Amino acid sequence: MGKEKRERKLADNEAKAVTRLLRTSPQKLNLLAQLIRGKKVDSALADLTFSRKRIARDVKKTLESAVANAENNHDLDVDQLVVAEAFVGKNLVIKRWKPRARGRVGRIFKPFSQLTIVVRQIEEAA
Repeated sequence: MGKEKRERKLADNEAKAVTRLLRTSPQKLNLLAQLIRGKKVDSALADLTFSRKRIARDVKKTLESAVANAENNHDLDVDQLVVAEAFVGKNLVIKRWKPRARGRVGRIFKPFSQLTIVVRQIEEAA
């Protein structure tokens, strides 16, 4: 009994991590996703560690989670991992209102984002 095991969407040499409800706009988060895309994992972690952006701490957590998934769940070598994909999606938007002059109102949008990081093991050229 029970459900059948669903087919894996990623290749055997890939692992991913998804973080939902990050409290920043997708545009700001995409700047950091572009920074790490295509880099080796240790280089990407160093870039995120010394980044001055507030959300870099959460992006680093997601990348570390993807590396842990690769190591523990899929038996991949951590030293050969590369950030294959890093993409950002929109999530919910909280709407707030601020009173303005002459009885008007100013809309304030508080956007949330979603970050997906896929790491891939590459074979080093001998």
